[in-house]
Amino acid sequence: MVNVFWFRRDLRLEDNAGLYHALHAGLPVQCIFIFDKNIIAELKEDDPRISFIYEQLKSLQEQLKAKSSSIKVLYGNPQQAFKTVLKDYKVHGVYTNHDFEPYAKIRDDQVARLLRKSDIQLHTFKDHVIFEKSEVVKSDGLPYTVFTPYKRKWLEVLNSNGEGSKSKYFRSFPSIKFNNYNKTKHRMPSLKKIGFVPTKISFPSKTVSQNIIKSYDKNRDYPALNGTSKLGIHFRFGTISIREKARKAILLNETYLSELIWRDFYAQIMYHFPHVVGSAFRAKYDKIPWRDNKKEFKAWCEGKTGYPLVDAGMRELNATGHMHNRVRMVTASFLTKHLLMDWRKGEAYFAEKLLDFDLASNNGGWQWASGSGTDAAPYFRIFNPSSQLKKFDKDLIYVKQWVPEYGTEAYPEPIVDHKEARERCLATYKAALNDAL
Repeated sequence: MVNVFWFRRDLRLEDNAGLYHALHAGLPVQCIFIFDKNIIAELKEDDPRISFIYEQLKSLQEQLKAKSSSIKVLYGNPQQAFKTVLKDYKVHGVYTNHDFEPYAKIRDDQVARLLRKSDIQLHTFKDHVIFEKSEVVKSDGLPYTVFTPYKRKWLEVLNSNGEGSKSKYFRSFPSIKFNNYNKTKHRMPSLKKIGFVPTKISFPSKTVSQNIIKSYDKNRDYPALNGTSKLGIHFRFGTISIREKARKAILLNETYLSELIWRDFYAQIMYHFPHVVGSAFRAKYDKIPWRDNKKEFKAWCEGKTGYPLVDAGMRELNATGHMHNRVRMVTASFLTKHLLMDWRKGEAYFAEKLLDFDLASNNGGWQWASGSGTDAAPYFRIFNPSSQLKKFDKDLIYVKQWVPEYGTEAYPEPIVDHKEARERCLATYKAALNDAL
């Protein structure tokens, strides 16, 4: 008889809430991971995120091997994968961590029903965020839809259970000795077998200098500086603990802590308002008559708009799977305001390219840029990409890195005039929103 721990977006052994509870449940633990066909079938064969996951699983396998244990890696539909697990093991319970993305909720419900047919319970735990569901809500029990009061309440709830870094919500879940009942050394399927090839993209380290975090508030807006942690992919796939990083952020830099609180904020927005996946948070913004100019969208995707900061950001994204956060805001604003294109098109492109793609945060960021979301920038706030360039990359260090032809005849003319695009955007938004009243 064993308990099963199901790794998903929590690819680490230490400070893993679900794994901790599985190991303390009194039975040997068999770890599993499922390459879900329903998700990965839509990805390109060289998708770097699959390579990242694969490398993390290999690392976990080595760590577990040192503990006389192993991980069984499966490929296919999750329900079919669990039918295989139930044939191979006499399972008492299945442990995993929460995932509130729409598909994940459906998947977990289906797996839970399958397990219940064999009198097996699916146990899930909070691990991906500090606060979830309705842990941080208004006094009337309603969810927050504006970040600043949410942050105040977030800190209030945190400190009501132990001050700052000593809060019970930062409790660690240390791993204990594994006791794999049969010591089976499971072989991982090859990348090729699951339909992928190794990526050429390199991944950011999960070790970050404390000086970067300490200076985060001063340097974070300048893309030419090494001023951000680049830990997004590690938060996304749980190769680091959010509790550990938030605990350190409280001691090192309030602005960096705020960025971690934004993750919680967007996660609870998606939980309470699931319609944001595919629709505007503010329904009237779905009335905007978006343009569909394939040539201009292609120019935006390829970084050939004639606006150097926009183009540098898009080329950085295409080459590395990363884009500086300040530049993310500028590129998103440019697509939705200057080109007047549906934020969902940009959201989908970022979802395809970003190493740290997280549905809740990506959706929240794009709706913020377009004005349609919770706590969004007002529609009449339109970033001037030329002013942003002068302010945040005045020496053109970032631009020259990614757009070497800038300043030569090879660089394209702007595909749209800023003043004309701004006026068009304001008129279009105003008319659509007035009609929606």
